[in-house]
Amino acid sequence: MKILIVSDTHRQNNNLAKVLDKIGKIDLLIHLGDAEGSEDYIAAIAGCPVEILAGNSDFFSELEREKLINIGKYTAFIAHGHTYYVSLGPDTIREEALSRNADIVMFGHTHKPMISTEGGIVTLNPGSLSYPRQEGKKPSYIIMEIDDKGDATYAIHYL
Repeated sequence: MKILIVSDTHRQNNNLAKVLDKIGKIDLLIHLGDAEGSEDYIAAIAGCPVEILAGNSDFFSELEREKLINIGKYTAFIAHGHTYYVSLGPDTIREEALSRNADIVMFGHTHKPMISTEGGIVTLNPGSLSYPRQEGKKPSYIIMEIDDKGDATYAIHYL
C-alpha cells in the first residue's frame, strides 16, 4: 500500500500534479490542510481515496479540522496543526495523538518536512509542495508504504 502525504498546497496544485505523475499509482492521498478551495480538484486528480482537512487558510471550508483514521494496522491522528502550536514544535500535537491512542501523528502548517519517532509515536510533516520554508526551499512530500507484513516505512521526497 502506498500513501502520499502532502500539505499546504495553497491552491497552487501544479506541483501536486507533477508528484502524482512522478510516483505512479497510490492507494490513498492525505492532504493535511491549506488547500484553499481546491479539494474537489485534488480529489479528481488523485485517482484514489482522499483524506483532506481544513487548515488555517481554509477560512470558509466545511472540511474537518482533525480526525483519526486507520491505515492498515495503524491509527493516525491527522490535523493541520496550527491549533496545537506546531510552529513551536511537535510536542503538543504528539501528546494529543498519544491521548487518542494513535500510532502516528501527521500535521502540516510549518511548511518544513520532518519524520521523527519519539515518545512511542511516529511524527510526520510533509512540508509544503507550494511554499517550502526549510533550508534549500525544495517542495516536499512524504510517501508512506505498508509492506506485505503490514509494517510501515516513511520517506521525505523532494520535487
